[in-house]
Amino acid sequence: MKEKIITAVEKNRDLILSAERYIWAHPETGYREVVTSKYLEEKFRALGYELTMAGDIPGFITEIDTGKAGPTVMILGELDSLICPKHKESDPTTGYVHACGHNVQVATLLGIAAALKEDGMLEGLSGKIRLCAVPAEEMIEIEYRNGLKKEGKIHYLGGKGEFLYRGLFDGVDVAFMVHASSNYGVTGGSVGCIAKTIHYKGVSAHAGGSPWNGVNALYAASQGINAVNALRETFKECDLIRFHPIITHGGEAVNAIPELVTIETYVRGASFDAILAANKRINRALCGAALSIGAQIEIIDTSGYAPLLNCRPLAELAKVAADEIIPEENFFIHTNMGTGSTDMGDLCCVMPVIHPYSGGITGKSHGDDYCVADADRACIKSAKFQLQLLFKLLENGGARAKEIAEGYEPMFKSKEEYFAYVDKINRDGDRIVYKEDGGAEVKA
Repeated sequence: MKEKIITAVEKNRDLILSAERYIWAHPETGYREVVTSKYLEEKFRALGYELTMAGDIPGFITEIDTGKAGPTVMILGELDSLICPKHKESDPTTGYVHACGHNVQVATLLGIAAALKEDGMLEGLSGKIRLCAVPAEEMIEIEYRNGLKKEGKIHYLGGKGEFLYRGLFDGVDVAFMVHASSNYGVTGGSVGCIAKTIHYKGVSAHAGGSPWNGVNALYAASQGINAVNALRETFKECDLIRFHPIITHGGEAVNAIPELVTIETYVRGASFDAILAANKRINRALCGAALSIGAQIEIIDTSGYAPLLNCRPLAELAKVAADEIIPEENFFIHTNMGTGSTDMGDLCCVMPVIHPYSGGITGKSHGDDYCVADADRACIKSAKFQLQLLFKLLENGGARAKEIAEGYEPMFKSKEEYFAYVDKINRDGDRIVYKEDGGAEVKA
């Protein structure tokens, strides 16, 4: 079968590489990937696939039935880009750029779809293969996404959580997604996060003529950031807590006391317990800063991504597959947890998943020098590797996929139980009640 895979992928080399370049040249951020989704939709339909569209957001799934009973394995690719205006190839109008390699993922997904249409490619396989082009993995533009939530257009900030909620992953037994990087391999997983929008609210006044009539929201925000910084040494190393705020609105005019300052940030951590405990302390520090100068603070906490725990037996099978078909890549496997976050973590809460890496990338992830330096390593070899893993899962009646799925103990028994848990994280509103007697009540 290895030879069949190599031949099928090589036959579709031009399709894969041209898709990678097209999508690189048309970057779009989460829940805005209209051009990218349409391009892939047309390519998939041209290959003869029937698609189930996500609905009023970008993305789709398609399913291949081998004709034999067995488990369902899903392969994913992400549609969205980042914002990095200083990147030399960013969109000059929007600043968007694929500085995380999602263009590689979906181009490879298209190549896998094309390869599976070649004669004899489904021989010896059982069960079903689901292919998914999913939006909105990068947790950016939080205010925009919270706006979509308020409008009822989405329920969750990340695309995989939203697809899970919409039923597009129902019936999946095992899932994997390969992310572009510098080398091939798989880690133990990565941290989860809460997404935060923080509004410090003051009182405007003339900054030079009568500043005593104002309450400076920017000073309150600055103190809030410093207050959290003072907590950093108290976070346990094993919890991998991260807090990295940006100010998205800092005032209206230099000669007016800022009355509204907005911060976006995450609280990341290695477990739900660690995230929630750190978030409580961080909120207390943020509120204390507002209280110290008489400002108000509104904190919008939104469930972000669950911690990703890569399924070890699936990771070990991935190494076997890689060593068989791309042995020169020296596929690594280790147990350390990364401190980035991904919504693949949402899926690991209900099914076994892995999030391996492919090679071919140079420069800093999310940085202005990020580059697909070797598209053959990034896309062509990745397609071969993913197909080899897929075949190992679904050959022999799907025995390995069944074994992995049956032996997996998810954190939650169902998606409904998972959503009930993360929905409790969501909380918003002003956190300080100022009283007439000069006192105050804080609801951190």
